[in-house]
Amino acid sequence: MSFIPDLTVLIAFTAAACVLIITPGPDMTLFMGKTLAQGRKAGVAAVLGATTGIIIHSVLAALGVSALLAASETAFSILKVVGAAYLIWLAYQAIRNGSSLTIDQTTVKTQPLARVWLQGLGINLLNPKIALFFITFLPQFVSPTDPGATGKLLFLGFYFVALGFPACLAMVFGASAFSSFLKASPKAMRAFDWAFAGIMGTFALKLLAAKAASN
Repeated sequence: MSFIPDLTVLIAFTAAACVLIITPGPDMTLFMGKTLAQGRKAGVAAVLGATTGIIIHSVLAALGVSALLAASETAFSILKVVGAAYLIWLAYQAIRNGSSLTIDQTTVKTQPLARVWLQGLGINLLNPKIALFFITFLPQFVSPTDPGATGKLLFLGFYFVALGFPACLAMVFGASAFSSFLKASPKAMRAFDWAFAGIMGTFALKLLAAKAASN
């Protein structure tokens, strides 16, 4: 099964994905906020919408990066270096600004589940930062000389979804306790920030070191 990355690559990707999934952001704010305001069905609808957006981004990023690789290994290598710089910037922003979890629990008009799903879809699908992240993050886990790069990129994209979906559902079903914990524990929030920054920085520096050694 050439589309499955090596075990070491898969372990590294799993560690990075898990940190990304539990780091508070706009999508987590949405589905937890909907859960607290309208109940678990609304929270699940928001998760389904956000997950749909991630699936679309994953497929488009994998196909786009694969097309770039087929066109030019040099251009693909440049993308990886640019991606490394972007990951370092994300790490810096995480340390400087911290995670964002703003949940409005004020009483609001109940929305149809279909509209909640669309909100979840839009918060990821229409966010250019999500697209940029996937385009720069996924290539860190494939080699420009790997003939199975396309399959591996697609596998990693769907693997990210497989990891994130049950984790997000768990947050929905424990939304009240989880949101209270995060709000009452500034140290936990900062731990998420530092873990995120550490993962992003490690991958970026590893890539840049490899490029320097090959020159």
